[in-house]
Amino acid sequence: MNKKVSSTWILLSLAISAFAIGSTEFISVGIMPLLTKTFGISLAQGGLTVSIYATGIMFGAPILALITNRWDRKKLLIGIMISFIIGNTLAALAPSFAILLAGRVIAALSHGIFMTIASLIAADVVAPNKRASAIAVMFTGLTVATITGVPLGTFIGQTFNWRMSFFFLVALGLVGLITNIILVPNELPLPKPTSIKGIWKILKQPQLLLILLITALGYGATFPVYTYLTTILNKNMGWSESAIVIILIFYGVAVAIGNTLGGKWANKRPLSALLKMFLGLGIALLITRLVINFHFLGLLAILLLGLFAFMNVPGLQLYIVQLAEKYTPNEVPLASALNISAFNVGITLGSTIGGQAVAHNQLINTPWLGIAMLVVGIILIAVLMKMENSPEVEPEVENC
Repeated sequence: MNKKVSSTWILLSLAISAFAIGSTEFISVGIMPLLTKTFGISLAQGGLTVSIYATGIMFGAPILALITNRWDRKKLLIGIMISFIIGNTLAALAPSFAILLAGRVIAALSHGIFMTIASLIAADVVAPNKRASAIAVMFTGLTVATITGVPLGTFIGQTFNWRMSFFFLVALGLVGLITNIILVPNELPLPKPTSIKGIWKILKQPQLLLILLITALGYGATFPVYTYLTTILNKNMGWSESAIVIILIFYGVAVAIGNTLGGKWANKRPLSALLKMFLGLGIALLITRLVINFHFLGLLAILLLGLFAFMNVPGLQLYIVQLAEKYTPNEVPLASALNISAFNVGITLGSTIGGQAVAHNQLINTPWLGIAMLVVGIILIAVLMKMENSPEVEPEVENC
């Protein structure tokens, strides 16, 4: 009974920290117009606040996972939250756009390593048959951040100024830091030693390489549109700034519903479920493009997009762990870290190509870019399904 109570408190603490971190990743989506105005930059340059952050996670997650592999888990968590607070403080006080980006990178490095070890801690503190549920609880913090953290940060930015939005993140980070200190136990199990060779072991397994590419393409497909969502709602669909804050809340609710459904559907036959989710997201993007200049129809399309946007996350995260346990059982933590990187490869790719479209006055055509990413992702899912159904494929046996 004690273990169960203890696990609940640990998961709560991780979810609170994930809420702070999740609010940070996409805060600039809500305050993008304010940033472009303050620093006199283009909308495409403003998109760097999303893509640079994602790039920091992309490189930071696996590298820091290797460096900190044998560090005390609780001390590492505390260090992560302190660096997260420092990064957002720097962004809040930034006198120039370059310094703002530097603060975003520091926060991003914290984000990448947090998601990697928090997933593993969540899985370690519960019974083996409840690992997926425990990871889902931890990820709930990210989902709730989309519903409330990002809209609240946007509202604070519009009411006061964008710097207060980052101070809001600092406050969330302090709450996460305090809960980690109080609730997370001191003696957490350390993962097995790993090395940079583990990355090669993972990448040379075709199935693992494919799912990493599928993660990047399927998750990233939303971001050519999502990065510039506030601008689309305002300029193309004619919604006011105050209305956009409310819309972002409903968008977040749609994300939460989609995330919950995606988790349930992916518990059995995750690849088949992911294929259907990718198709649903493609349809939502197509509808968004068709009604992007309409007021109410455009809003409905955006909410539909929210439903499918992050539906694939639980399935993608669960499936790489299953594949890693099958093909590279000694490298499961590193595979988890690489998948966190893959999510952010997708964000970087999606927001960057979206930025290129915006720079060429093609904001209305950003949905096509997401659809193109999904087409490639669906082809790769078909290839992976064929490989996994083939009796000839044998997992690599590792020395434990």
